[in-house]
Amino acid sequence: MLKDFNDIRNDVLVQSNISTTVAFITETILNDWINKSHTWAAAFYKWPFTEGRVSTTFASLVTQEDGYLRGEFPENWKSDSIRLLTIDGKEVKKLNIYSFRKFLEDNSGSDDRIYSDFGRSYFVNPNIDVSGTVTVWGQYTPAEIDVTDLTANTVFSNNEEEGNEAIVEEVLSFVKKRQQKTTESVAHHQKAVEILNGIWKRIQDEQFQYQQQGDDGMFERIDFIRGVTRNDAFKRDVWY
Repeated sequence: MLKDFNDIRNDVLVQSNISTTVAFITETILNDWINKSHTWAAAFYKWPFTEGRVSTTFASLVTQEDGYLRGEFPENWKSDSIRLLTIDGKEVKKLNIYSFRKFLEDNSGSDDRIYSDFGRSYFVNPNIDVSGTVTVWGQYTPAEIDVTDLTANTVFSNNEEEGNEAIVEEVLSFVKKRQQKTTESVAHHQKAVEILNGIWKRIQDEQFQYQQQGDDGMFERIDFIRGVTRNDAFKRDVWY
């Protein structure tokens, strides 16, 4: 099983039957290909092992000129990847930036626990009724492999190690492309994709066990004509 950078590097050299002493594939080039392939594979899906949780203090949020409290995305986090934000352990509801601005424009004194994000920042209702620790859950972009450390792990190491085989296949695709063997290059890339798809399918098959508590995440539909909820509108023996 491929576990670290050295395993990946050696497997590429063996399968491609090349040496980094040849002019067209140097040690530097091979290391660059491994890093590019690792970045590509790590971003191919929103893997559970690239999920993160980061905390900061409420006091660290900056007041904008428009009055909103602003925080910055954690370093190396993907854009729009904050899935949950809590302040003092209490969940804050996420709105899109347009709904967020419109709500606060129409309800300037509201202390509703709402936030939104835009670009690389997130914005919190300045009247929010909690303070303390701000914690975000989301997706980060893994760092490059340290090619000076032969034992350096990838994001797949000790998680889903078949992913390292996908990295090898993608590097081999680079090798064959450099050798002007287009058909073989495409075949190796497709093999890498198949491996990653297989890992993702297995993860999805496990996720069916997740359940929601009660009606969490569900909203009642409002009949704006009659001013009642959809549930109320369909009560038996009631006429409006």
